[in-house]
Amino acid sequence: MYYHQIQLSPCISVRPSLMLKPRMVQTSGEVVKTERRRVDHCTRVPRNVNLEKLRNGYLFPEIGMRENEHLQKYPYAKLISLGIGDTTEPIPDIITSNMVEQAQALSTVKGYKGYGAEQGNKSLRKAIADVIYRGLKVKDTEIFVSDGAQCDISRLQLLLGSNVTMAVQDPSFPAYIDSGVIIGQAGELQEETGKYWNIEYMKCGPQNNFFPDLSTTARTDIIFFCSPNNPTGYAASRKQLEQLVEFARKNGSIIIYDSAYAAYISDDSPRSIFEIPGAREVAIEVSSFSKFAGFTGVRLGWTVVPEELCFANGFPVIKDFNRIVCTCFNGASNIAQAGGLACLSPEGSMAVRGVIDYYKENARIILDTFASLGLKAYGGKNAPYVWVHFPGSSSWDVFDEILEKTHISTVPGRGFGPGGEEYIRVSAFGHRESILEASMRLKNLFR
Repeated sequence: MYYHQIQLSPCISVRPSLMLKPRMVQTSGEVVKTERRRVDHCTRVPRNVNLEKLRNGYLFPEIGMRENEHLQKYPYAKLISLGIGDTTEPIPDIITSNMVEQAQALSTVKGYKGYGAEQGNKSLRKAIADVIYRGLKVKDTEIFVSDGAQCDISRLQLLLGSNVTMAVQDPSFPAYIDSGVIIGQAGELQEETGKYWNIEYMKCGPQNNFFPDLSTTARTDIIFFCSPNNPTGYAASRKQLEQLVEFARKNGSIIIYDSAYAAYISDDSPRSIFEIPGAREVAIEVSSFSKFAGFTGVRLGWTVVPEELCFANGFPVIKDFNRIVCTCFNGASNIAQAGGLACLSPEGSMAVRGVIDYYKENARIILDTFASLGLKAYGGKNAPYVWVHFPGSSSWDVFDEILEKTHISTVPGRGFGPGGEEYIRVSAFGHRESILEASMRLKNLFR
């Protein structure tokens, strides 16, 4: 085809509908699952084949879209969002005042600062090591400050590349799988199971105390593990994490341990994988200020890569991750980092603990609500999420029914993987009056 023909020739873009719960599109009396739209011009650049394998939209924007559609349908309804896990309570003044001071300093010659270290401000890295990892021998030079744990998950996937195999808890935070698909690790989607061929799904439910049976788990290069888990709210015990570390050491695997909700742990469950002997040789830890300090909009997190962790050829992983960070990231906002430093001060830590306790009381109210209705609910004690079982039901159908009849948004468990079917996740992030109102509405619906 000649160049001028390419310019003038229209093309058809086929946009897959969301497979989380497919939306049917009516065309010429025929119901189909794809939406075709005319595009006046197409380049000759092929689409990334890995992105073509993502057969669904990302979960949480989909939930937000459905909330907006519901409000269009019921414009006078008071929607209570217990779905997307976004914090709602104000950040304590002691923390925001530190950010304000940092921001105001930028307007002065003495206080202005431009680029900082890609790995993060040294004072904040040291504070994370001293406060979060006190007694665990984590060095400040092993800590990489970032703009959030979810961004770091993708940077770690870039570090590891497309030729590694991966395992995930089922159910689990969808970014682990989606980033694996994008980087090229996942293989093809099995339509009948909803699983990708090259991903090992580690079933975690009430039947196995929310911890995988490692004796039947295939060996993979990478193991994504979140504790307390999102969405189930379960925090792995010390014995369970010892088994996980031993499993990784035996198989020569690397654990990517997501501890974003560790601040919610109230029992003796480990708050870091580095509490487990031998973990420094097999684990990377990702964490965040988002859920314990209300920084979902401020954006601040960190990743710990121990010096002892090495690839198969003996090359230190930390050196390659440093290269990835320096190439792909210019460092977290110095204003956000000033807030992070204030969070870790004695006064800041106390203020943050008060907000965490507020959300945990919300979780208790939600747990009690479902218990009073005779429904099995899990989590909520060491995490801000409650995982509710509706035996024999489609999780999307339960989501739709609750939204339609109570104007409460939750998250269907199927969005977290095949193992989430029959469940919904209910977030404890909300104002107390909204939590109490939601409790009353749910009791009216299910009694």
